[in-house]
Amino acid sequence: MKNRNLGSLSVSALGLGCMGMSHGYSPSQDDSASIDTIHRAVDLGVTLFDTAEVYGPYINESLVGKALKPMRDKVKIATKFGFRIDASKPAGEMMVGTDGTPENVRAVAEASLKRLDTDVIDLFYQHRVDPAVPIEDTVGAMADLVSQGKVKAIGLSEASADTLRRAHATHPIAAIQSEYSLWSRDVEQNGVLDSCRELGIGFVPFSPLGRGTLTGGLKKLDGLAADDFRRTLPRFQAENFDANLALVQLLEDMAAEKGVTAAQLALAWVLAQGDFIVPIPGTTKIANLEKNVAAADVILIKTEADTLGELLSPAKVAGGRYPERLAKMAGR
Repeated sequence: MKNRNLGSLSVSALGLGCMGMSHGYSPSQDDSASIDTIHRAVDLGVTLFDTAEVYGPYINESLVGKALKPMRDKVKIATKFGFRIDASKPAGEMMVGTDGTPENVRAVAEASLKRLDTDVIDLFYQHRVDPAVPIEDTVGAMADLVSQGKVKAIGLSEASADTLRRAHATHPIAAIQSEYSLWSRDVEQNGVLDSCRELGIGFVPFSPLGRGTLTGGLKKLDGLAADDFRRTLPRFQAENFDANLALVQLLEDMAAEKGVTAAQLALAWVLAQGDFIVPIPGTTKIANLEKNVAAADVILIKTEADTLGELLSPAKVAGGRYPERLAKMAGR
């Protein structure tokens, strides 16, 4: 697989989001199956693996660290800090606030290093910006970790363009991670993508497959467990979900004409938006992983990308991407 750059880090054009292996989506699978999937990703040339302290919470970092220990020198591990966590609550409610204090930056970094069983974190993100702490203070503490050799590069997640610029002025930001897909394109309008292009910052889209919907494989909500995180999201409320399936059908039709899967076409569209973009689709199944990786070889000409972008314009999507409580934490 070809590589792309996230600041000073060279990584595979597609990474692997590991959250769903132990958090958010159900049913989860046993660790041995997840480790097999991670190892297969390495075999296929994937070098960027994404986790966070809140996934589980905590257990996803341990899983990723265990899986990648034998080939640690071949891969880049990204993890995140920044939520105040109440582990007694359901997955969609356990993030009870944010904590960007320098003390928390240092504490989580040390804990993550232990859980990942590694000497250095390749990419350390602030998961959500804390409005009570100046971004310069948070990034300053992250920069200290770089100086100490505990972190190689730093990033932000779901931050505004203004916050990104202030952070980058304090210490080089390697990447910003935000939701981005055919039906979630806020970063095209709020200046984040333009800022990345201007400043040479990598962009890492999470949920590039619309939390599974853009694969075409999710046709009914009945298959989602009662505690599946998606049940809390407006787009997955019954009346919205049914309306959105009509958009997915347009994607499936165009994919069939091109001889690829809906997921491959959706990923190819994201990849075509810029060579500084590294999507991290998540999956627990090796078969889906192999298909996702193959998307890196799907070529879209501009007219195809433009047509697809119009067919699935976010203006046509029913429902927001977050409920109000979580929406307030994004774009600070």
